[in-house]
Amino acid sequence: MKKTRSTRLKSKSPRVRKELQSVFGFKKLRDAQEEVIDSVFAGKNTLAIMPTGAGKSLCYQLPGQLLEGTTVVVSPLIALMKDQNEKLLELGIDSVELNSALASKDVADSMVSLKKGRAEFLYVTPERLVDPKFLASLKKLKIDLFVIDEAHCVSQWGHDFRPAFLGLVDAWKALGSPQLLALTATATDAVAEEIAGLFDPDLNILRSGVFRKNLFYQARILDKEEEKFPILLELLENSRGATVVYSATVATVNSLYDQLKEAGYDVDKYHGKMKAADRHAAQDRFMSGKVPIMIATNAFGMGIDKADIRSVIHYHFTGSLEAYYQESGRAGRDGQRSDCTLLYLKKDKSTQSFFLAGKYPMPESIFAVYKAVEAGGTVTVKDLKETLTSVPLSKIKVILSALRASEIIELKARGKMCVLKKGLETKDLQSVFDTYQAKKENDRDKLKQMIVYAQSALCRWKILMNYFKQETDWSECKHCDNCEKQTGLSKIAASYEPSLIERHA
Repeated sequence: MKKTRSTRLKSKSPRVRKELQSVFGFKKLRDAQEEVIDSVFAGKNTLAIMPTGAGKSLCYQLPGQLLEGTTVVVSPLIALMKDQNEKLLELGIDSVELNSALASKDVADSMVSLKKGRAEFLYVTPERLVDPKFLASLKKLKIDLFVIDEAHCVSQWGHDFRPAFLGLVDAWKALGSPQLLALTATATDAVAEEIAGLFDPDLNILRSGVFRKNLFYQARILDKEEEKFPILLELLENSRGATVVYSATVATVNSLYDQLKEAGYDVDKYHGKMKAADRHAAQDRFMSGKVPIMIATNAFGMGIDKADIRSVIHYHFTGSLEAYYQESGRAGRDGQRSDCTLLYLKKDKSTQSFFLAGKYPMPESIFAVYKAVEAGGTVTVKDLKETLTSVPLSKIKVILSALRASEIIELKARGKMCVLKKGLETKDLQSVFDTYQAKKENDRDKLKQMIVYAQSALCRWKILMNYFKQETDWSECKHCDNCEKQTGLSKIAASYEPSLIERHA
């Protein structure tokens, strides 16, 4: 077990450097990694906002290996935690994972390893972590670091809010509020402020640069739907390697997959309505390089650690610039030149507007969920789903999260059980509804900013940098279509050769 106290270490300490090279195989840390790791060693609760490919995982793995205790890593995806856990095991580091995909024997073995204090790292889903029995077992451990991966999922103002993440605050406090490290590739000021409000007002918020000079951004503005597929074929013909094509709808993913197959392309598809086994098989084929093109909804991507994606194409535009930056940023993790292309058709706005219209519950749905909980006093989410047939399960979960935040109900049994705490007053219902109205307006503003980006003749990188409140000291970035047109830099962009970089964490 680790014996070093955080106050004795810094990123440049000889022991840290030795561990970095001998265990993880890196000669040195990047500047942003040093800043985050020093914050951790200083004992500060930290939110690190770092772009895809910046080496976020090493920011907790290196300190976690050296500090005294077990590092708990909360991960939103089973595939992601499986990948990270296997990599640590390959390095000879004791690590375990706990999720619903494991066999009962594997769960039992992991629990034994935890109880005996052998595990340096524990990867766990938020659903497992909020289980009272599991929390009770974790209280017996010395936890050196509590890590939340994809931390923007905690925030209801983020682009990928997940109700299950709301229980993490209570779980963290139940464990004695161990040192926190939250990690994400994208977070606006509002998202960062909400995370700080939930966990620690003095949260040390560190932002590394958004700009990645190996990514070339461009948008193709179209007049007709019929123009899209031929342009997609053109882009695929010119692609220099693995490509992800994002579509907003399952129907379009299926259609593009069929058309490209018929056209002779080696292609796979991925969306949430596929069977889990089929999704995993498709992902494995793409990750291994057996299939070079993946057509997918945004269900594909979080935690996809494929370094050599040369092109990300958005067949439809996203609902926000932060979602677009995260998805397009999955290209070029190896630092090599990669292209991020948006196909912009004005009428596609109706698709995003449709999604936004159904994203938040109406007052009658909020009231219906409350009345169902009130009638039973204690009910399961399954009961609510069967009783409230007109309210989708996703909406029920969002409403329960809002009622919980207002301390009207309490969620137990990993969020599966609802217990009434107090009566719902008219002002409570109005408060919840007003909150969702504000979120709707916020989403509409984000969609407008996405459309401005697509239509703009200004530097695309500058628009992204301004969105994330980062300063630029240049008028042309030299790495987007608009700057290329203005400065005639097509030859420079085409021949861009980045310097050799170290292996990415």
